[in-house]
Amino acid sequence: MDNSGGLYIQLFSIHGLIRGNRPELGRDADTGGQVKYVLELAKSLAEQEQVAQVDLVTRLIQDKNVGPEYGVPVEPLSDKARIVRLQCGGKKYIRKELLWPHLDEFIDKAVRFLRKQEMYPDIFHGHYADAGYVAAELSATFDTPLVYTGHSLGRNKKAKLLADGFSEANMERLYKIGKRIDVEEDVLKRAALVITSTQQEIEKQYGLYDNAGGGRFRVIPPGIDLETFYPYYDPLLDESMLNDDVKQTRMTIIQELHRFWSKPEKPFILALCRPDQRKNITGLIEAYGSNQQLRAVANLAVFAGIRSNIKIMEENEKAVLTDMLLEMDRYDLYGKLAIPKRHEFATEVPELYRLCAEGKGVFVNPALVEPFGITLIEASACGVPIVATNDGGPVDIVSNCRNGILVDATQPTEIAQAVSDILFDEHKWETFSNNGIKGVRNYYSWQSHSKTTLQALDEIMPAARQTHTSSAHVENGREKQSFGQRLKGIDKLLIVDIDNTLVGDDSSMQELFQILDEHHDDIVWGVATGRSLELMLDAMTDYSIPMPDIAICSVGTEIYYAPDLRRDKGWKNHISFRWKPDKIKETLETIPFLNLQKEEGQRSHKISYFLADDYDYLAWVHYVIEQEDLQCQAIFSHGQFLDILPLRASKGKAIDYIMYKYKFSPRNVMVAGDSGNDADMLTGKARGLVVGNYSQELEKLREKQNIYFSRKEYSAGIIDGLNHYGFVR
Repeated sequence: MDNSGGLYIQLFSIHGLIRGNRPELGRDADTGGQVKYVLELAKSLAEQEQVAQVDLVTRLIQDKNVGPEYGVPVEPLSDKARIVRLQCGGKKYIRKELLWPHLDEFIDKAVRFLRKQEMYPDIFHGHYADAGYVAAELSATFDTPLVYTGHSLGRNKKAKLLADGFSEANMERLYKIGKRIDVEEDVLKRAALVITSTQQEIEKQYGLYDNAGGGRFRVIPPGIDLETFYPYYDPLLDESMLNDDVKQTRMTIIQELHRFWSKPEKPFILALCRPDQRKNITGLIEAYGSNQQLRAVANLAVFAGIRSNIKIMEENEKAVLTDMLLEMDRYDLYGKLAIPKRHEFATEVPELYRLCAEGKGVFVNPALVEPFGITLIEASACGVPIVATNDGGPVDIVSNCRNGILVDATQPTEIAQAVSDILFDEHKWETFSNNGIKGVRNYYSWQSHSKTTLQALDEIMPAARQTHTSSAHVENGREKQSFGQRLKGIDKLLIVDIDNTLVGDDSSMQELFQILDEHHDDIVWGVATGRSLELMLDAMTDYSIPMPDIAICSVGTEIYYAPDLRRDKGWKNHISFRWKPDKIKETLETIPFLNLQKEEGQRSHKISYFLADDYDYLAWVHYVIEQEDLQCQAIFSHGQFLDILPLRASKGKAIDYIMYKYKFSPRNVMVAGDSGNDADMLTGKARGLVVGNYSQELEKLREKQNIYFSRKEYSAGIIDGLNHYGFVR
């Protein structure tokens, strides 16, 4: 894969229920129109000549409750487009609102995946808030522009839920709404381009956000596949020309609908959406059920997602489907209302629209607010007139296509009147039908969407490069890149302790820096220290140390990357497992010979004490930790410092994490240290180097393989190790 001939674009939609063949739209709340959108976008962008590769990146799921396709790591969509699946948070399906704690792991897996590629993406494009977070972090890692498409936004959802009587506590429990809104604010601040489907999104939805300014919005309506959603009168529908698969599909739909209707010859009103309170399905049923004229002349068909057993569905979906059945009973709609359990999107839905059009029916989207309304343009492309809410995307669609009537969806009588106006006026029906077919072809093709999107990307990429250059860190006449960009083509890593390892002899230290500068394109280097970040920076100033590529601080509990010292959130999240600092402090304060260090010595994931160099004292600390099940570890160094760390944290474990995340082979990683708190990194997977001035605590490591004890001290020992392991010649 070579991007010399075009752009490499990565699209992100995290929830995982995405597949190229027969996408399961309506299966649950995660499988709405966004699935169709990102699939079509990926394939359409890949068809453009200036694009070399498009990845649609999502979560890998291996769960007996979903299809096996969701567990395939890479699924081709076309010659230049593919679905890439990365595991995080285990392998079971998890609805997107519960994925927030696992997104840093997803980012780590994405970085690891990209380190295996021949090129890095030119654009990271996040869809929905969780994917926006992932794309934003990768954008910072690789110095490439961030593009964001929200699809729906948290502040709007919160307002609607409050209006529906939801409590703040319930919103947090079900939707993690506070986290979502905070992430959306951050993504908007960092995005180079925000793509919306309508102007209404910009004004009424993004306008609620503090970071929505800056003119970075671009209205680019999504498209549809016009070869799939063709008009009901197309010559291909001649019975003699239909292939067996299409005939079978049509017969399956007809049989399913006729199973519900006592008079199937009537035109029908069609709704197709997820079972969600905001979709207002019960409002449509009330509109139909309370209008005797409509009930007399037309049937109603509501395809509300895919279901097998209502009892085991999510609370929101269960409530909607239960209300549908209650409304059906309330208005005695047996023989008039069809509510099939499932539909096959790729084959059945286009035929469903065409059957509705053939019977002179109407498509209704009764949602209280609709950010866009992809089903509206699909139905219109097939020739079905539409009735839709006057809030959101339908306003633009009807304005462009003149293909239906907008209503206040909170008023069932308005919905009923609009449907009646179309059904009872043959001229109006024909006008809306023809206008919809023509309008969709003019305004809503994927070809048009992709070309406009690429024009917008062309505009932001020079600006992004200029912004990066103007704010870049320059050292020794060389622009310092982001860590992700810095790694291109480099497979060697050097990590050294600062005190008494790197520092101690100025002459040899400056010689080491000269060697590292000469091998800038061959070796990435960093420090691993017990110092906090602030104290590490003080040491760099005091000893004229250039900025390293990586800083592992506070005994391995914090990882930072140059040039902007961006903290590795994935590592922080990883080591937080079972870490309870308040409980640890409360327990250890009962030990009389432990003295807590000053506040500046404490960190979020490191509690530091002074301890006399006495084996019995240290043994007692270990005993208390074990007896009280504190889920932490004690690191003793330099005969006086005791650091309490999370179980998953240490210098060595931090280095192992970096090797895994950025795919460094252990044989190409060298670590150098001098004291006891360096022991676990020296005995890890990498090649160890002990400088000649080491503490006696390390004498026991002489028996270990893969550790070289240099006779030279301080940085001279590091240089000796680089030569010994063949890192430099």
